Order: sequence, then structure tokens, then C-alpha cells
Amino acid sequence: MVNLYKNAESDTKKEIAWALSNAASRATNEQIKYLGSLNYIKPLCDFLVCPDPILVTACLEGLENFLRVGEAEKSSGNTRYANLYTQMIDDVGGLEKIKNLQSHDDKKICEKAVKIIKSFGGSELSVPSGGC
Repeated sequence: MVNLYKNAESDTKKEIAWALSNAASRATNEQIKYLGSLNYIKPLCDFLVCPDPILVTACLEGLENFLRVGEAEKSSGNTRYANLYTQMIDDVGGLEKIKNLQSHDDKKICEKAVKIIKSFGGSELSVPSGGC
């Protein structure tokens, strides 16, 4: 799906983003690691700026699952004290997009973005005063 995503038309990309977000939101830890190896993160991050708030929320939930698994791997000492998915998300511009969503008009998106930043953002991102 990720290879198809790269060259797809806009409507097809949106459908692929839905499929990817559904897979990432429901995956086990082992499945998340596999999905990460297939580059599922970039398409999820790309759709954090789309006008469909339901799709944005679904993509945030998928990314949150990646970050949760990354924290578990970090805590177990498997990744040299780093959440690898935080870096992967940052590498494709996702952390900046999540940071920007902290001031989104949709309260659910704003709250989800704040939760992600508080839980996984580390020192490079901060939650704005005033919140959602």
C-alpha cells in the first residue's frame, strides 16, 4: 500500500491513509514494528494536514500506537534509550505537524495532539499554554 500511495491520485491516497491508520490503530506491538519497517509512518503524517478531521484523528491514533510501542521498546532497553518512532515521525515532518495540531479548531484533535506531545514529545516539543 505504501508503494501505491507514493504515486496515487488524491482520492486514492485518502483511502490508503484510512487503511494504514486502521491497521496501525489496531495492531499488536509486533505488527507495529513490522508496519514501521514498511514505512507506514510517512503517509500517516502526510494526512495530519488534511481537512477531514476524522481522518486526522485516525492518523493521530495510528501514530500514537507507533509511539507507544517505541516507548515500550525504549523501556525494555531494545533501542538504546531512544524511541525510534519519535525519530521516524520527526524525519518526515510529523512532529511539527502534531505540534501545530495542538491549536486545531477541533477539540478532539487538539486534545489528542496535546496528549501525544505530553506523552512522547520529549524536550523538543512543548505544549502551548492555554491548551485546547
